[in-house]
Amino acid sequence: MRDKVTAAARELGYVPDPAAQSLRSGATRLIGLVVRDFSNPLFGEIINGIEGVFASAGYTLLVTDSGRDAPQEIQRINALKQRRVDALVLSTVDDTAATTRSAISGFTRPVLLLDRDFDADSVSKVLQDHASGVKEATHDLLQLGHRKIALITGSKEIRPTRERIRGFLDAYEGLRITPDEAERVTGVFSASFARATTADLLSRPQGQRPTALIAGGVQATIGILEGLSELGLTPGEDISLVVCDDPPWLRVLRPRISAVSRDPEAMGRAAANVVLAMIKGEPASTVTLPTRYEPRDTTRPIVGAGTS
Repeated sequence: MRDKVTAAARELGYVPDPAAQSLRSGATRLIGLVVRDFSNPLFGEIINGIEGVFASAGYTLLVTDSGRDAPQEIQRINALKQRRVDALVLSTVDDTAATTRSAISGFTRPVLLLDRDFDADSVSKVLQDHASGVKEATHDLLQLGHRKIALITGSKEIRPTRERIRGFLDAYEGLRITPDEAERVTGVFSASFARATTADLLSRPQGQRPTALIAGGVQATIGILEGLSELGLTPGEDISLVVCDDPPWLRVLRPRISAVSRDPEAMGRAAANVVLAMIKGEPASTVTLPTRYEPRDTTRPIVGAGTS
């Protein structure tokens, strides 16, 4: 009888109804993911890592974009709650916002934060060690004689910016150099912000402008490269440059740009595996992944400057 029913179902093209199955099991086999900005290519790589793990485990990923807008982010979280997703993965607009924390606390199923940080015993986190990579890069620039170094990065309302600033300043402290001439320029994570900031910094009189730039993220990298091109400046010749994150298109540019790199797909895979463990009943946990500094052609000594 079973064989006959199976054959009839196959002949008729029958597929199980997930909604009916979820009513019986209490599980929807859906995972919700909210990212802050689809325009950032980094998220594409992270999503590839997440999707591969969840698909193999029989889960469907629902991805939505908050558009870097906190109220819209709350709406997206609430919409996924209404879909009764089995877990939430979040890259929040602002990990200091009480409203976001409140929205997350009202979700009774597993929650994981992607590179965001706030105290909550029931929330897992997958983090990148941004500070160590930026510290190593800044240390290299200081050893090459640079003192006027500008870090152009995003909002302090999210962890990556705070960690990059921490690593930046730790490098000065480690060499016992007062960071009086260092600049930390923070704002929105956008290419236009970084381009305008680059133009502003390099329009200063000689002796007051930075001799080296650090781009805090892919969007900052794009903006800085646009700004340098508009000014007719070549990284590695007219100014030293280090970028955070090392997407494939960056590796084909010449001169080769020094980078603090990480593995976004590995971050996605780690996040998915932690979520699956939580669904099985394991407690919340935190995973921290490394970054690595690779000096290339765009970090060079200042002409006439010795190392310190």
